[in-house]
Amino acid sequence: MAASILSVSELTQQIKQELEILFPKIQVKGEISNFKHHSSGHIYMTLKDEGAQIPAVIWKHAASRLTCRPADGMNVIAEGRIEVYPPSGRYQFICTSITQEGEGALQQAFAKLLQKLAAAGWFSDERKKPIPKIPQTIGLVTSPTGAVIEDMGKVLQRRFPPATILLYPAKVQGRDAVDSLISGISWFNAQTSGQNRPDVIIVARGGGSLEDLQAFNEERVAEAIFNSPIPIISAVGHETDFTIADMVADLRAGTPSIAAELAVPDSLELLRHITSLGATRESLLKAKIDGAEREIDSLCSSYAFNRPVLQMQQLSEELDSTVERMARTLEGKQRETGMRLEAAARHLGLLDYRKTLERGYTLVRRKGHMVTSAKNLRPEETVELLFHDGTLPAEIRSGTPS
Repeated sequence: MAASILSVSELTQQIKQELEILFPKIQVKGEISNFKHHSSGHIYMTLKDEGAQIPAVIWKHAASRLTCRPADGMNVIAEGRIEVYPPSGRYQFICTSITQEGEGALQQAFAKLLQKLAAAGWFSDERKKPIPKIPQTIGLVTSPTGAVIEDMGKVLQRRFPPATILLYPAKVQGRDAVDSLISGISWFNAQTSGQNRPDVIIVARGGGSLEDLQAFNEERVAEAIFNSPIPIISAVGHETDFTIADMVADLRAGTPSIAAELAVPDSLELLRHITSLGATRESLLKAKIDGAEREIDSLCSSYAFNRPVLQMQQLSEELDSTVERMARTLEGKQRETGMRLEAAARHLGLLDYRKTLERGYTLVRRKGHMVTSAKNLRPEETVELLFHDGTLPAEIRSGTPS
């Protein structure tokens, strides 16, 4: 019996069935070439190695879920199935997911370290140090070249120009990146002077694949961040990227620019806040002064405060009255004394010997002393005779006093 003759379509259909049944789900390792992201959203490329190549397709719905960004020259592990395309009589690899070669092991190591450090409490909020609100000095551990340092510098200068920025040029990718990052963190913490010791450290780099970010998923780097006395902000990759360093750090920022935003206050907002505080303080002080003035006015108008004044007024009135009484009494005493003096003068006038002399009497004076008896006189003594209108000398002659 002659062998059956198959048409091209029949043969292709049998090959399609056999191949698609034989390879329903496989993983293929190879290098991407001829990469093209079509406007439809589908991705077309070739997977190759040194001995062969196979066309590959990633349909739009699968392309939107990729965790890495395919590119020519990238070594990947693609997962999917074999499909035969009859119109062109060729087979192709339909990819459902792609990971960069080596990422599988890195993912496993990441998950294992994540579990270990979580159990040790390295990610707990209780151990995270607060970020200073107004840092004077900021330490940057990042690459000295590229957009990261430029973007961060612009943000820091715009938001808070007074801050001093110190850069530790570190490698953020490759074999020496781990030691370089640890050295940067250690160097800042070893500084003792205020000029070189930052208030906060930012560890940063731009986006990349899991392999590019591997240094930030190493336990030694996590330990350096965990043990840093200075608070650390981690800003590694894009907002969708998460690293061990992000979770151990005291604060995680989605991007380096966001880290710069979080590290310093907005100087304009700070000035507005200071102005507001000044106005509030002034208002509170004015209210306190007004209250004190009202309290003083109340005290000054109170009976207890004015009682001494009233008493002083009363005492002053009593003093005036006493002075008036004393003046009247003194005046009366003066009049009475004057009258008594006048009476005494009149009485003394009556006793004046000169008045007696006017009535015809004479006084005899010897050697300045009045002679009151004739017996006290001797003959031939010289005496003075005192008349009311003058004095005459006289001499005593012998004779017998009568």
